[in-house]
Amino acid sequence: MKSAVIVFPGSNCDRDMAVVLEQVSGRKPLMVWHREAELPDSLDLVAVPGGFSYGDYLRSGAMAARSPVMRAVVEAAGRGVSILGVCNGFQILTEAGLLPGALMRNAGLHFVCRDVPLRVENSQTAFTCRYDAGEEILIPVAHHDGNYQADPDTLDRLEGEGRIAFRYAGACNGSARDIAGIVGEAGNVLGMMPHPERMVEPAHGGADGRRLFEGLLEAIG
Repeated sequence: MKSAVIVFPGSNCDRDMAVVLEQVSGRKPLMVWHREAELPDSLDLVAVPGGFSYGDYLRSGAMAARSPVMRAVVEAAGRGVSILGVCNGFQILTEAGLLPGALMRNAGLHFVCRDVPLRVENSQTAFTCRYDAGEEILIPVAHHDGNYQADPDTLDRLEGEGRIAFRYAGACNGSARDIAGIVGEAGNVLGMMPHPERMVEPAHGGADGRRLFEGLLEAIG
């Protein structure tokens, strides 16, 4: 699997993402700076990592979504390349128009940093194929603006099309319908607030996140 990790000013989870991608695939991912206008050729996966791109000024992810590299990411998504956005990466994908809705300030107005239980809603995507539908897993969150919101019609469409990948199994940030992660219409784009790359080995307290990357490797081939 040939992958790339996008790096913005303020990214702080890019190394974590790169480490797990290399562990799972056996191939070191390419690190792509946000000012690049093109992506490397023949990529199977583009990861947009967590952090605080541009210091979360304006809106979380809004400035990063307008970086030159994101035009190339949008084009890659259109060609069927798998795109994974985690935490700030999820915010960037919504701001770039790759996913519907928006990530707003947490309902409690506090930064949330802890392990949270998630329920796998759809196990039929490339990102979730190593999980069982209805399975509960434990993945860390660390965000201040993770409250996913969309208009009722959009939420109903996400439900009806099976595009909700993960839900919080308990109260977390006020997200509409407890949504923790969604996929795009074509199924090759996933945005999620929890950090699977931070739960990939026993030293992390569990390895539930590793299966996301292993399943993706298996699906991509």
